[in-house]
Amino acid sequence: MDIKKLPKTEFAAAVAQIAGERNIDTQVILDSIEAGLISAYKRDQKEKGMEIDDEVEFEVNLSPDSGSFVVYQFDADGTKKDVTPPGFGRIAAQTAKQVIDQKIYLAEKETLIAAFMDKVGTLVNGNVIKIDPQKIIIGIGKAEGILPKEEQVKSERFNLGDRNLFLVKSIVEDDETGKRDIILTRSDPEFIGQLLQREVPEIANGSVLIEKIARSAGIRSKVAVSSSQPGVDPVGSCIGQKGSRIQSVLNEVPNNEKIDIVLYSDDLKRFLIEALSPAQDVEIVDMDQDTANITVPEDQLALAIGTGGENVRLAGQLVDKDINVSATKEKVVKQKKTTKAKATKKSKKDSA
Repeated sequence: MDIKKLPKTEFAAAVAQIAGERNIDTQVILDSIEAGLISAYKRDQKEKGMEIDDEVEFEVNLSPDSGSFVVYQFDADGTKKDVTPPGFGRIAAQTAKQVIDQKIYLAEKETLIAAFMDKVGTLVNGNVIKIDPQKIIIGIGKAEGILPKEEQVKSERFNLGDRNLFLVKSIVEDDETGKRDIILTRSDPEFIGQLLQREVPEIANGSVLIEKIARSAGIRSKVAVSSSQPGVDPVGSCIGQKGSRIQSVLNEVPNNEKIDIVLYSDDLKRFLIEALSPAQDVEIVDMDQDTANITVPEDQLALAIGTGGENVRLAGQLVDKDINVSATKEKVVKQKKTTKAKATKKSKKDSA
């Protein structure tokens, strides 16, 4: 195909077709063709033994109607001259095709990524198409997203073809190349928030508010909720009838992660007690700007602390304090007295 001699209607129709099929601006395609022609010209000249200074500038004047073009070279004084070689059209068409295709591919990718700008902070379905040590490539419709290692849940494993929900976390741009990527996550606390919003209509319509989320991805999350509408139970709304709503959320979280829905309160002491759920009979001994000391009955100590200390740590994140938990002293004393009494009774029996 000789670009220089394409009939007007054929060239214009071809550009319009590509633009329409790939949802790319026509000018982007024309710019790509011009860049391809300059690359083709330089290559052609080097193959003929001509030296081209890297500082020499070139320009292509391309007709958007007919596809005819002229290659210009700028001299040192800024004037330009026509340097289009005879019969260059066919060589240009063949050589420039790769550059044009690459430019169009990149432009198409940028168009897809731009469409995801409005989806940042929302959930998308995707399937695993490539697994690397530092990242996983996820197919999300016609686009591809990146799930970096730091956005994965440590205990979660993927196989090629796996389909999961992901949160679109951000669109990042490489400062050097200008390349943009869609960053996905399954470990971010907002992943839990969006799952709840999807399952709980009261969150979607604003009558229940998610005040704060503390998360240890793959292990446990605590979500503090409040109501903006009288008569609406924020915790009950999230749990659902017979736990149906929270169960739908749990079905999507990694590694059987537990989720505690707790009632938010502007009263910090009351909020702290709620945050330590499922532990009961929590009593606050004292509290300052950074630390809270609390006690619980001995039979609630394990619940308050949680496996590996996760419950108390996440509760501390919700209230922005370091929480120190100890068993109620009265309970400990009573336990000791009971043990002593049993030991004494046993001794008497042995003597007899």
